[in-house]
Amino acid sequence: MTAPFVDSHCHLEAKDFQREVEGVLIDERDEVVARARAAGVVAFVCIGSGGSLLEVDNAIAWAERDPTIWAAIGIHPHDAAKMDEATFARIAELARHPRVCAVGETGLDYHYDHSPRDVQQRVFARFLNLATEVGKPVSLHIRDAHEDARAIYAAEASRELGGVVHCFTGTPEDADAWLALGLHVSFSGIATFKSATGIKEAARRLPADRILVETDCPYLAPIPHRGKRNEPAYVVHTAQTVADLRGVSLDELAHQTTLNARRLFKLS
Repeated sequence: MTAPFVDSHCHLEAKDFQREVEGVLIDERDEVVARARAAGVVAFVCIGSGGSLLEVDNAIAWAERDPTIWAAIGIHPHDAAKMDEATFARIAELARHPRVCAVGETGLDYHYDHSPRDVQQRVFARFLNLATEVGKPVSLHIRDAHEDARAIYAAEASRELGGVVHCFTGTPEDADAWLALGLHVSFSGIATFKSATGIKEAARRLPADRILVETDCPYLAPIPHRGKRNEPAYVVHTAQTVADLRGVSLDELAHQTTLNARRLFKLS
């Protein structure tokens, strides 16, 4: 029997999953989801987080049509400067939707600084407050900003809020510090890269009940698909790497991370 997996962070936008046939663009997403199910993926957290409500509406549409897919909605830190009051108000309304399991992705990205840091920080705080208000965990995007992000999280959120630092790229010490705040840590295809020594060390030593796996598709395909378009079926490769690092079977890792994701996001 195929082990159960939850892809705890994936993007399913039409623009990323299409092929051209005789000049006509064909939406491949149903095929992509079917391949994931065949690989053992039993649940998906579809992220609706970009510079507009289009991504939000897409994630909720998927969650409404497929009982194995849930939505997480927010504004990506890259796009924090684009967020107006009407957009935030709509997300705040939709965050109460029963098929929305988390707020985000939200957070800080100092690697690219596509939005000014002070704006990112203000938007991050607002989404933490929203998550507290609606009683749902957060999905955090943190890159080269772990110290500032933890300070904001500690000031704005309680330990009971909960959430996950998705696509973890910090140090093992960063991971420990996030755990101390009550969060989970999720590993993406980056964990399979040879150069990711710090991420591998974090995956090796973190408590079993606090780790998740994800694809962040269509980005960051794991080895052996690195450089290609990523898709939820490939979460199996990341899970295998994490299992090997921890010295456990793929089946054990799959069952544990699936339990963790279901508990954190309250997936039925």
